[in-house]
Amino acid sequence: METLYSEIVVAGCGNPLFADDGFGPAVVESLKDIKLPENVTVVDAGLGGPHFIFTLLNPESTKTLIIVDIADFGGEPGELRWLDVDELPVGSYRDAHSWDLTEPLQLIKDNIRIRILACQKKYVSDPEMVIGITDEVQRAIPGAVSEILKEIGMNYETA
Repeated sequence: METLYSEIVVAGCGNPLFADDGFGPAVVESLKDIKLPENVTVVDAGLGGPHFIFTLLNPESTKTLIIVDIADFGGEPGELRWLDVDELPVGSYRDAHSWDLTEPLQLIKDNIRIRILACQKKYVSDPEMVIGITDEVQRAIPGAVSEILKEIGMNYETA
């Protein structure tokens, strides 16, 4: 049973209507097929994820926040990279409404461990809708699931 404020929160951010922006929600769907420990909550935070995820955290009980999202870090499409909040330049991590998320993440990072699993995007179609993740980013989903399971102390083969 999921608790309101889990020890570990995994939030997939993005919108499947905008091509590769659906990566975070797709990873969350894959994680929901796995029996995870009771101290882990996995949520599809969707497009409003950056606003929504802050309501899932309580510094008294939440120890780790894992954000799963696309990014443009100059890698090859589908490449995965773990990022720390300090690696996000001011203004570099924004939601669809141009709200800079770096500052609120900086404010909570001393109380909650924050990890960002970023996938190098190939194509994001915003503002026009293009449903479907590119092949390169689609192939990164199992690797992302494996990385998250390692991060929460599980083995992919036994999940």
